[in-house]
Amino acid sequence: MKNIRLIGIVFTVGFLLLIPFAAMKLGVEGVHWTSLDFIAAGILLLSAGLAIEVALRVLIATHSKAIAVLAVLFGLVMVWGALVRMGG
Repeated sequence: MKNIRLIGIVFTVGFLLLIPFAAMKLGVEGVHWTSLDFIAAGILLLSAGLAIEVALRVLIATHSKAIAVLAVLFGLVMVWGALVRMGG
């Protein structure tokens, strides 16, 4: 049953990457991703998802799990923001 969450993480990352891909295909202004952008976003999202999965499996106390998940999400937002700022 725990492997279902891993499959869910992979499908969620794929779905999230479809959003900018579809926006580019529909010609939404301001969305110009290169293949490197998709690779970087995929690695970043997959790493965050797997880090959350490890935290949920390893930690026992509910508050510890919540803090770990929030820390991973905070790190994801910080790195994403830095990458967006570097890209212009």
